[in-house]
Formats: sequence, C-alpha cells, structure tokens
Amino acid sequence: MQTLVNLWPLLGVLVIVIGFVLRFNPMLVVAAAAVITGFTAHIPLDVILATIGTGFIKTRTLTLIILLPLPVIGLLERHGLRLHAQTFIARFRNATAGRLLLGYLFIREVSAALGLTSLGGHPQMVRPLLAPMAEGAAVSRHGKLPAAVRQRLLAMCAATDNVGLFFGEDIFVAFGAIALMHTFLLGAGIDVDPLTIAFWGIPTAAAAFIIHGFRLYRFDAYLKGATSNAALDDAQPNSPLEVSAK
Repeated sequence: MQTLVNLWPLLGVLVIVIGFVLRFNPMLVVAAAAVITGFTAHIPLDVILATIGTGFIKTRTLTLIILLPLPVIGLLERHGLRLHAQTFIARFRNATAGRLLLGYLFIREVSAALGLTSLGGHPQMVRPLLAPMAEGAAVSRHGKLPAAVRQRLLAMCAATDNVGLFFGEDIFVAFGAIALMHTFLLGAGIDVDPLTIAFWGIPTAAAAFIIHGFRLYRFDAYLKGATSNAALDDAQPNSPLEVSAK
C-alpha cells in the first residue's frame, strides 16, 4: 500500500521564488515561507514560532561575522591600501593581469582544497588587494584602461576567486556538499566513502584550473587589443564637422 506524500509544504518554495522575483524584503519573504510551510505541514503555530526563534538565536552572531571585516577593510583603503597594492605590483616588469590572476587561482584552489576557504573572498581579498594589483599590472603594461575594460578586469578578478573556491572546496573531505552526497548515496543503497568522493573531485578541479587558466591567457591578449584600439581612437584627428563646429 502506497503512502500519500503531502506536497503542500512545497508552497514555501513558491513563496520564496515569488518574493525574490518581486524584490520584497528577504527577511519577510523567508519568514512567510517558514510559516506557510509549517501550516501546510500541520505544525502548530507555537512550534513554528519556537523553531524560528531557535534558529535566530543560533545564527545571531552571523551578521557580526559578515559585517565586521567591512569597516576594517574600509579603514585600510582609506589609508592607501589599494594605492600601495598597485604600486607594489607595478614594480614587476613581467607581471600581467592574467599571470597574477592565474597565480591567485592556483593558491585559492589549493587552499580551498585544504579547507582554508576563509583565506580569500570578495570583501577581504578581491576588492582591497587582488583587483588593485591586477589593475596596476594592466596599467603599467598597457597604459590607462577604458572604463569598460576596467570593469571587465574587475569582473574577471571576482570570477577567478569564485572558480578557485567552488572547485577547490569540492576536494576537501569535510566539505558539506561531500557529506550531502555521501548521505544521499547511502540512502539509495550505495555506500561510497567520503574520501573517495573527494578524490574524484580532483579531475574536475584540474579541468577548471586549465580552462580558466586559458581564459586568463586570452584575457591578457584582450587587454592588449582593447587598450591599443582605445589609444588609436584617441590619436585620430577630429573630423571636419567637429573642426567646423569648434
């Protein structure tokens, strides 16, 4: 005899999707989704509120952990951290933005594979150090960057951090995703050791390093071509219409 499964609690997922699409307050959306899910699962209101309160108490220091580095980094930038980073990297003649990002990709991926995921990140590493150093290397080699090229360089810095973290942490045996895969396979009757799952993440991480490394190699060529075209456009004489208008 088959047991009927109550699918009404999935309405909470629909509430989250609609709330985020309509750009409502995330806190209200998540709270409403939790209440709706609880009601459709026939959970009493006092239990729902107690569960929400318990979750809030357990994670109340998370906001402090996330926001605390921001004023510290802002203070460092105020005292010239970005300028010093650009000046430092400009001393190396052979340094390019692509080579710098390739080295960071290797360090980020290896450190994430060892479980040291906090060594990098957008607020504490990319914005104050990596992006200024990559920009300094590009400026010292190609001259002033057009605004669109500079924004693409900053985006490539952020993407390099994402790639290194995402594929590197899959090799760490204590990573949550590996534990989730192990539990899921175990529930399906497949007993796979977590160390084996982590080991087979190495080929994917190596492939990601090679592919993104090739993108960084091409990005150096893009910077050279983009800055050369911008320099040619600036060097072109004014058209007769512009001269007559002046």
